Amino acid sequence: MSLQDKVMTAMKEAMKNKDTNALTSLRAIKSELLLAQTETGSKENLTEEQEIKILQKLVKQRKDSAAIFTEQGREDLSQPELDQAEVIEQFLPEQLSEDEIAKVVSTIITRTGASGMKDMGKVMGIVSQELAGKADGKTISSIVKKKLS
Repeated sequence: MSLQDKVMTAMKEAMKNKDTNALTSLRAIKSELLLAQTETGSKENLTEEQEIKILQKLVKQRKDSAAIFTEQGREDLSQPELDQAEVIEQFLPEQLSEDEIAKVVSTIITRTGASGMKDMGKVMGIVSQELAGKADGKTISSIVKKKLS
């Protein structure tokens, strides 16, 4: 079952349950998928990797907005953004824990022979590619910095 089919099924369920938060989130996913699909000018289906990137982008947007609203003392606007991010995250692959990410980073540092912060870009590129969709870029970056410094 493709991501679009899963989203449509979830949308029908959200409509039946009158869950406006989930419905808003699912419509955002559907919209982004359609935009990405028509961007190329053809009706080709998106690859799983492209779909994951879109979902990660949507989650990041929601979390960034929530952080800004929280800074401004607008909890009433922050909470719906976090709730939407939670709904969207259901369609992402299971995220790895920090310990699991640290193990992968250590392995790649050893494999590449990275020795300091000058090698961070090389390590980040490999780790990001290997953990695509399974870990947040910000988390990966902080772990790589910790290991290389």
